Amino acid sequence: MKRLVIFAAMLLGLVPLSAAQAQDAPGRRILQRLDTNSDGAISKDEIMAARERMFKRLDRNGDGVIDEKEVETARQAIEDRAAAAEARVGNRWRRMDGNGDGKVTEDEFKASTPLFDLADRNGDGKLSADEIAAVRKIVAAHAH
Repeated sequence: MKRLVIFAAMLLGLVPLSAAQAQDAPGRRILQRLDTNSDGAISKDEIMAARERMFKRLDRNGDGVIDEKEVETARQAIEDRAAAAEARVGNRWRRMDGNGDGKVTEDEFKASTPLFDLADRNGDGKLSADEIAAVRKIVAAHAH
């Protein structure tokens, strides 16, 4: 879910990342997710806790084993999310293509800020912490 929110924010222009930042983002996201004591490192205990959480998510019927049906359910959920994300990206790209020529120019890309416009509830051209939190909540709700 976090990945979708970050991707959506990057695509919509909320999070301008340099190439170096974008390359390092996956490592930071993993660290943030697994480093439960916030010490800047992932301990073996934190890995074991993450593996336990993963097992519980995969063991949908709670019988203490992961069977083929549960693996297939997880695989299908991943495919469904990927297909939905692909469709959203395609729809977003088509909306950015202002002149309908099948290409998105830099000007068209820069001019398209619907998420920013949605988040800027008071229309002042700036996003406050409350406005950012509100749009994150909206995006997260649609990611499920």
